[in-house]
Amino acid sequence: MGRRSPSVVIRWDRLLGCLVRNTVPDLGSCVPFSSLDLHPDLLRGIKELGFTRPTPIQADAIPPALAGRDVLACAQTGSGKTAAFLLPILHQLMDKPRRTTRTLILTPTRELAAQILADLNDLAVHTPITGAAVFGGVGMGPQEHAFRSGVDVMIATPGRLLDHFKSQYGKLPGIEYLVLDEADRMLDMGFLPDIKRILKHVPAKRQTLFFSATMPAPIMTLVREMLKDPVLINLERQSKPAVGITQALYPVAQELKSTLLLTLLQRGEMQEVLVFTRTKHRANRLHAFLSKHGIPAERIHGNRSQAQRTEALAGFKKGKYRVLVATDIVARGIDIEELGHVVNFDVPLVPEDYIHRIGRTARAEATGDAFTFVAPEEESELRQIEKVLNKRLPRVTVPDFDYRAKPDVALEVPLAERIAAIRARKSDERARAKEKAARRAAQPGAAPAAPTAPAATAPGPRRRAGALPHAAAPDG
Repeated sequence: MGRRSPSVVIRWDRLLGCLVRNTVPDLGSCVPFSSLDLHPDLLRGIKELGFTRPTPIQADAIPPALAGRDVLACAQTGSGKTAAFLLPILHQLMDKPRRTTRTLILTPTRELAAQILADLNDLAVHTPITGAAVFGGVGMGPQEHAFRSGVDVMIATPGRLLDHFKSQYGKLPGIEYLVLDEADRMLDMGFLPDIKRILKHVPAKRQTLFFSATMPAPIMTLVREMLKDPVLINLERQSKPAVGITQALYPVAQELKSTLLLTLLQRGEMQEVLVFTRTKHRANRLHAFLSKHGIPAERIHGNRSQAQRTEALAGFKKGKYRVLVATDIVARGIDIEELGHVVNFDVPLVPEDYIHRIGRTARAEATGDAFTFVAPEEESELRQIEKVLNKRLPRVTVPDFDYRAKPDVALEVPLAERIAAIRARKSDERARAKEKAARRAAQPGAAPAAPTAPAATAPGPRRRAGALPHAAAPDG
């Protein structure tokens, strides 16, 4: 790891030096919501949800946000940060209503956008405030309507928002409040250029609330560009798991992980459990394995449609599925009340992903268990996690489990088989396209197809029979 240049160090010192004066104390949960000067209709909604006292991040962030200050908050997952930025914004929207979109909330994933919209509807149930979620995987029609009608709060993923900005109706000139939630996750997913493009479409005169679980150098650079004299909350605290999470490691051979998970489920040691895998392919195979053995399960990852992802999450919350198998795309977007167990089927490659995975349990000061299956080849990643946690996690051996058993399923398919499957799928797609074109041509009144002229380009290199035009990428 190379040394930083002196100019970078100076910028960091200057930035942190000017911000530390604005750091607020951690008030904890010693004050009731009624003391935060929120609108009575919001307090009514909060009370009906069963909340009486704010979490520490809410107690610290709401007062300066109500005062119109920019806020930079380092909040761990499950801390109640969504209400920390929603409540002060909702209060100000009710104080001065206008018929235009005044709030934009940016999130990294569809699931998180949908969850924030659900939280908004719960908190604003006794108010006239409206909201809409704008993300990919669904039709743009209802989202276009939200732009044209001017909902109060728009919650969006960067990519789909930029798609709308390409259209004439895609304007947000009335934005007064901008929120970046899970900013470090957006950075990890490569959204930094998109965020900078979005900033050109919203007014410079606005209040900005910036929430992130970690504060790497690129995040701090973005902070300097976006925020004006912000109040800092918990910037000095490293992201750590919630206190109520009991963590344990299960050393096991890679090929026996699925059998170990099945054993724990069959013995009743876990009820509803969220399982994280490294790849979409492994999620599919594990889902098939569990279903084959009578465990109600569903999976959720980037290759699933939005309708499939929504149904899987809703079914899991309602108890239709005992196991939800997921990839990291939803590690920060899932909010499930009273989720007792999270299993890391594969050790995450970076410690931050570990923290956000296990943060799906023990939310809002509850308790939960986080189990991690560790194969010998994953020990190096595990050591990095324990270094960040500053402790050695306990190892667990399951009684009467045959650690030398022969596995009855392989979660990894050889690359040659995966390439063959891709070829077969592409061939089927081409065949269906030809059939569709033939049916259209056979319809009465259909114009005859124009003759195909030879291409006026130089011939490219010949490709040997059976070769793929592009190398098949591994499933990720």
